[in-house]
Amino acid sequence: NFMGQSPQPPSCRVGREMGRRARHIPSDVAIAPPMDPLQLVGSLVAILALVGLARWLGLGRESRLTDEDAARRAADEAIAGFVPIRCGLEREGRGALLEDAGGRILLLKPHGSFFAGRVLGSATRADRADKSLSIDSGERRFGRVTLVLEDAAYWEQAINRLEGAGDA
Repeated sequence: NFMGQSPQPPSCRVGREMGRRARHIPSDVAIAPPMDPLQLVGSLVAILALVGLARWLGLGRESRLTDEDAARRAADEAIAGFVPIRCGLEREGRGALLEDAGGRILLLKPHGSFFAGRVLGSATRADRADKSLSIDSGERRFGRVTLVLEDAAYWEQAINRLEGAGDA
């Protein structure tokens, strides 16, 4: 007993004082009434409608490059005026390497629902294992990208011989 207060909640004190054994139910716990079935069904319908709307809008969908034309459009969005003459498309559409007439090489990688692109420079290094090409962009924020390419040997040589090309 601390300063005249009983350690038990009032509901328990009353029951004990009356000579009966009271169950301990804290007075601050609210017992929710059962949910109305109509409200439950309405909530489920609303959730399913939001899921359907998100799919229809294409939210949460991973971007893919379906062909060379899609890669060319993504390259132009990343670097305005970049006109590729050669394209190496990742097998599952998760990135691409594109080369222009000036020998610049653009690396595309997924970034949310879009593609981020960097013109590779002399700090870039590429390592190949069969058709898998791992590219260290030399830029910490852009990071390392691994692409599965049909012509991985060509791209490895092209990237490793870059000299002084700038980032964009």
